[in-house]
Amino acid sequence: MDVISVIRTKRDKGELSPEQIDWVIDAYTRGEVADEQMSALAMAILLNGMNRDEIARWTAAMIASGERMDFSSSLSRPTADKHSTGGVGDKITLPLAPLVAACGAAVPQLSGRGLGHTGGTLDKLESIPGWRALLSNEEMLSVLDGTGAVICAAGDGLAPADKKLYALRDVTGTVEAIPLIASSIMSKKIAEGTGSLVLDVKVGSGAFMKTIEDARELASTMVALGKDSGVRTAALLTDMSTPLGLTAGNALEVRESVEVLAGGGPADVVELTLALAREMLDAAGLKDADPAKALADGSAMDVWRRMIAAQGGDPDAALPVAREQHVVMAPATGVLTRLDAYDIGVAAWRLGAGRARKEDPVQAGAGVEMHAKPGDTVTAGQPLLTLHTDTPEKFDYALKSLESSFDIAPEGTSFTRKPIVLDRIA
Repeated sequence: MDVISVIRTKRDKGELSPEQIDWVIDAYTRGEVADEQMSALAMAILLNGMNRDEIARWTAAMIASGERMDFSSSLSRPTADKHSTGGVGDKITLPLAPLVAACGAAVPQLSGRGLGHTGGTLDKLESIPGWRALLSNEEMLSVLDGTGAVICAAGDGLAPADKKLYALRDVTGTVEAIPLIASSIMSKKIAEGTGSLVLDVKVGSGAFMKTIEDARELASTMVALGKDSGVRTAALLTDMSTPLGLTAGNALEVRESVEVLAGGGPADVVELTLALAREMLDAAGLKDADPAKALADGSAMDVWRRMIAAQGGDPDAALPVAREQHVVMAPATGVLTRLDAYDIGVAAWRLGAGRARKEDPVQAGAGVEMHAKPGDTVTAGQPLLTLHTDTPEKFDYALKSLESSFDIAPEGTSFTRKPIVLDRIA
């Protein structure tokens, strides 16, 4: 077997054999295949695609590159997990994991960091003083067994081939390849050992999938991969043309998540949290559980506090606040009809909430606070957005991304809000 033959097969729109896939993933993980060679193969996959058999084998080979966890013999609860393809203001994992745990499932939530305009769950939680993302497998199981939920980074032993390939895709313009997105997500989730999985596939300006057609293709591919591996899998296609909630940042989003757990919070965040919770509980066989009740009676908040403390965090500690703020005023009176998720995400990133490279630090307090959402009436001169950062020299750069980020229509203009959940794939 040689890598040039593998590249040529896909370059010429051929189907990779199981043996070719197994070999190239193993050889790349061991360093026998160079980054530039895998880059060429990734670009060929982006341009020419893969069929279902190829994607399934590619995913299996990435799982086989490392360890596979199994909670079935060590937990008395059924396991359920959720994965989002990434968005702006997407803090849903934070209230969702303790909520589902409060309803009787165990939630082993392996999460990631933000890159570019999309926020990362681990970056958000690390704004809580003392909280740790890196846990050993034994620590992860201990937290999961003790609290019902754990949110942490994937260990080095889970799908190491994906770790290498993900970093490569990010710098070679191949992130959008649906076969590679699907296999990347599902290799980690299947290796994690969850019994059921709900996928939140974002679609819109702030998502990687810009069209509903691409989102359906990605969701269908991932659902099939999950089912083929014995994991009960379903997907919701959800709108990401407007940011979720009223904040985009790290500590800002933690604060908003705690509001949701306390029974308040923005309506769209509550709606999507409950929709995903019901899907997860149904997939875990807990059809009679009522997540709305667990939010209202404080039991989800109790799990949150125990989960944060179990990972070294102080749930009562004050969250970081950025040293500087800049307020963007509404330029006219009328109805806010558009607030672009991508533009808000870029502004938060430029303010320091995100990173351009994986090794870059993030500011815990940086981000964008929104004072209105599409459909709201605004008055000229009222605060529309507040920008937060420790480095005020970044304000001008962030403001450039907001120059055409919103539309205000005349007073009395009718406005129909998009539904958050656009479709379901199962």
